[in-house]
Amino acid sequence: MWDVVIQNGLVFDGCGSPPVQQDLAIEQGKIAAIATRLTQPAHRVIDARDRWITPGFLDIHTHYDLELEIAPGLTESVRHGVTTVIIGNCSLSIAIGEPAQLAAMFQRVETLPHPFIAKWLQNAIAWDSPRGYLEHLETLPLGPNVSPLLGHSALRAHVMGLERSLTDQPTAAELDRMVAIAQDALDAGFLGISVDMFPWHWMSSQWSDYRIPSQNAQFKEYAALAQLCRERDRIFQVTPNPQQVASFGQVIWLGLGRGQKPLKMTVLSALDFAHARQLWRLFSPLLAVWNGLLGGNVRFQTLTEPFTVYAEGPMTPLFEEFPTGAKLNSCRTRSQRQELWRSPDFRAQFRQDWTQNKNKSFHRQLDQMVISSSPRSDWVGLSFAAIAAQNHQNPVEFFMQAMTDYDTDLRWSATAANDRLQPRLALMKHPHIFPGFTDAGAHVRNLGYYDGALSLLKQAVTTGFLSPEAAIYRVTGEPAQWFGLETGRLKVGTQADLLILNPQELYTEISPMVAINDPHLDGELRMVKRGSESIIDAVYIKGHCVVEAGKPGDRLGKQPNGSLLRSHDGNSSKKNYSAGVGSIGSPYRPSTTTFTQRNRISDQMSAHHVTDYWDIFVLKHQHPVNITLHLLGIFIFYSLLGTAWFLHRPILLLALPLTQLTGLCGHLLFERSHIDLQDAIFSWRASFCLGRLLWRVMIGKYAQDIASRLEQVRHYQG
Repeated sequence: MWDVVIQNGLVFDGCGSPPVQQDLAIEQGKIAAIATRLTQPAHRVIDARDRWITPGFLDIHTHYDLELEIAPGLTESVRHGVTTVIIGNCSLSIAIGEPAQLAAMFQRVETLPHPFIAKWLQNAIAWDSPRGYLEHLETLPLGPNVSPLLGHSALRAHVMGLERSLTDQPTAAELDRMVAIAQDALDAGFLGISVDMFPWHWMSSQWSDYRIPSQNAQFKEYAALAQLCRERDRIFQVTPNPQQVASFGQVIWLGLGRGQKPLKMTVLSALDFAHARQLWRLFSPLLAVWNGLLGGNVRFQTLTEPFTVYAEGPMTPLFEEFPTGAKLNSCRTRSQRQELWRSPDFRAQFRQDWTQNKNKSFHRQLDQMVISSSPRSDWVGLSFAAIAAQNHQNPVEFFMQAMTDYDTDLRWSATAANDRLQPRLALMKHPHIFPGFTDAGAHVRNLGYYDGALSLLKQAVTTGFLSPEAAIYRVTGEPAQWFGLETGRLKVGTQADLLILNPQELYTEISPMVAINDPHLDGELRMVKRGSESIIDAVYIKGHCVVEAGKPGDRLGKQPNGSLLRSHDGNSSKKNYSAGVGSIGSPYRPSTTTFTQRNRISDQMSAHHVTDYWDIFVLKHQHPVNITLHLLGIFIFYSLLGTAWFLHRPILLLALPLTQLTGLCGHLLFERSHIDLQDAIFSWRASFCLGRLLWRVMIGKYAQDIASRLEQVRHYQG
């Protein structure tokens, strides 16, 4: 007898395939059967007619490391359908090091409440090694599945000592020790390594004048850790320094794939910034060059909704980017901040910092900063600029005086990015940008994007920019496959992590953030989302129903539900699922053969069964416009040759690169299959296949070639 049978639901497999109305059975925490009709009895039978059955969502960027130690159920994410979280981002983790030093890293960067940090420190454990940390995680009553990155800041401070890690470079012996510890961590099952170059991440406590350890490293230290990830096909997560062009150059160099195994690199973050309205357009061509011509395997991350941040007076991560704002954030008390405001020199410097436009990621537009709560009730709902105009005051002077008078009693919000629909949809749809930059578990008083996956799905059904199955794939199977995790899909034998959704409730706007006093944080204020309870009927993790009708069950956070998801070297065959090609239904299939960089079909399908290069060529050239542009390139090539010979003008041959550019445009704009640099410039195999393409098109047989190769792949996928 099965434990649970869900009947008559529309099943989305998490692989991008069209949904099918089927029954699904759960037994001993795994999916036991998926079929059109299941008749075997079960302890519980659920009629899911008019409902969607989907894999649980994967949140690729969280900072739950400390919260797992206190409230491992992670209720705020699970209630919105998240069944797997990745922790250890932005170089911050508690996998190794002294608890007090780790707390000093987390507290200010992630703006966690002081009582929360103090509670953790009372019972904090220092692990002997990252391997010991993984063993510890397996003892916790995890809510969702958890997979950790190893944080570089924690590693650096452990090896060098905190003070030297903030001010100095490692000796050769210390760097060797870092690499050895990181290597052991990856061998133990860590998902990868995270580093941080972002200049607005500061320490707290007595080290508040210093940036976190990872930012003090030099390129060779980052490169040594990146090489470990490259060798083991693990994730290297990095946040560049937007104030230094050299930082972007270093990151791009680390992500090069030509002549070596590509590095799986994920970069923060691709956003439509309010202060730089055209910047979002650069991400697509950058990724086309990086992943196409330069052979990279890079994924940016983006937020699925407007990036609105709440602040308590001057206490906000938005202020960390300029000196006087960072100085205010380093103050522990109101009196310390008011003392700063009373200084004419400080106010003059603040005014200068606020109005300068260099190295700015927060717009600092007072007409777009709206007061949400205040001792002055007549201010609520108005911008600082509007109130200043009513009082005939200079807006910046009024803002400084309001901060002086009311400090953290004055809450306000500003939207820094992603407030425009079309750019946001374009970023979320891009194949090399993952939706999922939620920061869940961090900045609990400032933001709450726990429903990021549902927000994507809402926008997909209301705008049609993605089909429902494509949107679900973007936050389930696709990131799971790229990150190398056994999750994110519904298949017999996999862990039963799934959702039952009411699709009619998806036709609503993105939910607003609301403030609650969270009992899991001992009553501390937390920005959260609500509204998912009308969309999600139930959340299952390892076959257990942990949320039903929006209400977390009693076992969440008290009994084990999720698993520790360890990674393994090279994404071995039983864990390597190759993305499909063209219109193939299921983009996953265990692979037995991994080909060289030159023979990749797409960035996702690096492993496949195809051996003949003509077959590979056909699978890489399916889109009609791409094919047409390649034919145009052939026409230009022979036209130039003929014209140069007929007119005796060999100088015309200098225009031959136009033939390659025509084909490259087809790939970059219409069919993002893999571009091999040697084939793009010249190779006999590419020339032969182009000639064969022309001939097969002329005799009307090329469409049959595509169909037969797709059928072979479908057969191989089973």
